[in-house]
Amino acid sequence: MGDAIPIHQIAAQLGLSTNDVEPIGWYKGKLAAGLSQRLPERNPGKYIGVTAINPTPLGEGKTVIAIGLAMALARGGRKSIVTLRQPSQGPVFGVKGGGAGGGAASLVPADEINLHFTGDIHAVTSAHNLLAAMLDNHVSRGRTPVINPSTMTWRRVIDLNDKGLAHVITGLDNVPQAPLRETGFDLTAASEIMAILALADSLPDLRNRVGRIIVAETKTGEPVCANDIGATGAMMALLRDAIRPNLVQTCEGTPAIVHAGPFANIAHGNSSVLADLTAVQLADFVVTESGFGSDCGAEKFFNIKCRSSGLRPNAEVVVCTVRALKYHCGKFPMRPGESIPEELLVENLEDLRTGSVNLQAHLAALQNFGIPIVVALNRFPADTDREIELVRQLSMDYGANAFAVAESFKYGSKGTMELAQAVEKACEQPASFDYLYPPNLPVVDKLETIVREVYGGDGIELLPLAKRRIEQFERWGFKDLPVCIAKTQYSLSHDPKLLGRPRGFRLPIRDCRLAAGAGYLYALAGEISTLPGLPREPAALRIDVKDDGTIVGI
Repeated sequence: MGDAIPIHQIAAQLGLSTNDVEPIGWYKGKLAAGLSQRLPERNPGKYIGVTAINPTPLGEGKTVIAIGLAMALARGGRKSIVTLRQPSQGPVFGVKGGGAGGGAASLVPADEINLHFTGDIHAVTSAHNLLAAMLDNHVSRGRTPVINPSTMTWRRVIDLNDKGLAHVITGLDNVPQAPLRETGFDLTAASEIMAILALADSLPDLRNRVGRIIVAETKTGEPVCANDIGATGAMMALLRDAIRPNLVQTCEGTPAIVHAGPFANIAHGNSSVLADLTAVQLADFVVTESGFGSDCGAEKFFNIKCRSSGLRPNAEVVVCTVRALKYHCGKFPMRPGESIPEELLVENLEDLRTGSVNLQAHLAALQNFGIPIVVALNRFPADTDREIELVRQLSMDYGANAFAVAESFKYGSKGTMELAQAVEKACEQPASFDYLYPPNLPVVDKLETIVREVYGGDGIELLPLAKRRIEQFERWGFKDLPVCIAKTQYSLSHDPKLLGRPRGFRLPIRDCRLAAGAGYLYALAGEISTLPGLPREPAALRIDVKDDGTIVGI
């Protein structure tokens, strides 16, 4: 593990004792249960979100910048913690590869974080599928409450991109334990239990949320919850340790907390509330990253995660790159994993200016939340001084409070000092953070508000199934929940081919589902899938283990 520091020394940096962190091997540990409630009261640290423009196949390096920023703040004498989601094995073996940063801005131990880590994702998978098995058994055995089999909505999950399981038939051979029905698998990152794990603030809160997961309806149309079929206790036994955040370190030996991993295009896309509630009591600055672009992760960070935690961010960082902004001009079609077109690596101020409307759209959306915004340009070797200066000018013209160039991948904290200084200054500015909509706004109006104010569209097109579902959930008393839109991450719209800043579109909402335990409604827009498939050349083809046990290719 090279120069990695034993985990008890990382804990000591934060003033934690050996009773506060349970070592899991040499370089990772679980925070003790209830730690956040036991810590002495202090003024909470500054709370900084990191988001980005719409992602491209080129990779924008948002995690690298988040890690680099936390390390740079520490280099400047500030006690800092970066809080991140645990990577799903789906993208690790699929398109993206690892999710623990890279180069001189990465987490340690990266291979373990990207794979089994401390078993949290496996625990979520097991708890989710246990509920599915108990639901099937409950229905087949005719137990009370008597369930209408056609209303069973709880699917199964797997932490791999296995598209062949997206639509399956279970209960073949007329077995007594399961009814014959059409169902399927979702990615574990899309599980409501994963979303709950990221939003619960204590073990009792986790129990309450798990118990109210709705899995079906009775024959009279009343909702049936996990509590109703007696599944909550056994699920909690599987999740008992998973709710405890995981302490690791950056490659420069500064603290990092990695916990929970809901996707941002099909869930709320943020690391855990409990990690952040703990971190703001331990550090001067807490840097947390939300998934994909600000239209996915950051919007849900503000409207869902911050509502749950009660924390109010002091600043937001928006990551972009020169080549990604050029890509958004629409002239360079490519797929993830393909080689980068040479034209993208040549100076072209016209394409850069045209594609920068995507950055403009994200800055306009973020201004709705009333906090300072810093644009971070993740610099690549082919970027020219004229291109960087143009992005700087455009960022300020579009309403950013500050702009900084970061070279975290190459130089670590040394390459991120300009950004750290800009973020510190931004956190000193007055902020008037507010949510995008009040909780009592009708569900359809919440969806309309997000589409108009964040995506820049003309509104929604509510398809019949979604309309019926929303009416049903409102009758059940869930009209005051926030909403989570599941859509493509590649565009501000529902169509991944619409790059830049699309206008004049209406977002088609084809279905709406209830995550009563997580505490939100989620709407499915366009053709979004809850179980991705593998690409033509999956990352798994390059992953291997050397004779000395070293994992390579992640």
